[in-house]
Amino acid sequence: MAEYREVQGGALKLKGVSDQGAKRKKKKNKESKKMLEQIISNQKQHMVREEAGEHKRVAVDKRTPAQKAFDKMQEKRQIERILKKASKTHKQSVEEFNRHLDTLTEHYDIPKVSWTK
Repeated sequence: MAEYREVQGGALKLKGVSDQGAKRKKKKNKESKKMLEQIISNQKQHMVREEAGEHKRVAVDKRTPAQKAFDKMQEKRQIERILKKASKTHKQSVEEFNRHLDTLTEHYDIPKVSWTK
C-alpha cells in the first residue's frame, strides 16, 4: 500500500481547459431562425404549386448502362430461380436429393466415432 501513498486523487485536469466553475450561456443563432423561416416559406410555395398543378417531377435514372444491364440480368436470374424452385414439390426435391446422395461414394459418409462397437 506504500506505492499508492503518493498518487494524486481527484478529477483529471486537462490542458487548455480552465475550471472556473460557471458555465457560459450559448448565444442564440439568428441564422437558424432565418433558415427556419425560409424552409417554411418554401413549403408554402410547394403546397401552392401542387394545388395549381405545376408540380411535375420526372424521375432521372443516374445509373450507367452497365449498371442497368447488371440489374436487368440479376432480376432475370432471380425470376428463373423462383420458377425452378416452384416447378417441383418438396417431395420431388427430397427424392432427387436422395438419388444424388446414393450416387456418391462412401468417401463422403460420416465415419464411426467408436471402433469398438
